[in-house]
Amino acid sequence: MPIRNENDILHFIHEDRWMMDILSTVRTLGLPDWWICAGFVRGKIWDVLHDFVSRTATPDIDVIYFDPNDLSETEEKRLEAKLNRLHPNVPWSVKNQARMHLVNDLPPYTSSEDAISKFPETATALGVHLDKHNNLILTARHGIEDVLNMIIRPTPTFIDNKSLTAIYESRLAKKNWLAIWPKLRIDNNRVE
Repeated sequence: MPIRNENDILHFIHEDRWMMDILSTVRTLGLPDWWICAGFVRGKIWDVLHDFVSRTATPDIDVIYFDPNDLSETEEKRLEAKLNRLHPNVPWSVKNQARMHLVNDLPPYTSSEDAISKFPETATALGVHLDKHNNLILTARHGIEDVLNMIIRPTPTFIDNKSLTAIYESRLAKKNWLAIWPKLRIDNNRVE
C-alpha cells in the first residue's frame, strides 16, 4: 500500500509497534506540547516509499516540548535520562523548544508546532504525538507533499534567512540522505 495522504502516514506509524511503543513511552512523561519529530516521522515515510523491509537506523529520537517556565538544559538531560531508564538502547534527544530559537538566532517560538515549522527542510518539519485519548496526531505546517514526493527543500525560514543557508547545506552533506534513499530529489530553488 503506497502512502498518499495523512491518513496513510498515520496508518503506517500506528501499525509500527516499535514507533507506537516509543510514542507511548514519551507520553508517560506528561510533557507540555510534546512531539516526536523530524527523522522519526520522515524516515518511516521514506522507508515505506522505498519498499524497505527493515527500518533505516535513526541517529536519534527527537523529542520536543514547550515549557517557557524551565529553560535549562539540565532539565532536558534529566528527561533524557528518564527516557533511557524507561526505554533503554534508544538514542533519545530531548529539547525544550521554548529555548531552541536561540540556536538559530530567531525570534522566540510560540509553540512546539511553531518550532517544527522552522526546521531546516520541509520534509523534516513533521511531528507526531498521542493525545489524551490515544489518538495519533500529525503536524505538518508545510504540508506533506514534499515528504511524499521525496523532495528535499528548505523551509521558508531557511530560505528567508540567508544566514541559515550554510546550516541547511551542511545538513544535506552530513546526512547524505540520497545514499540511503536513492529516490530522493533535492530542490533548493522552489519556494512553497
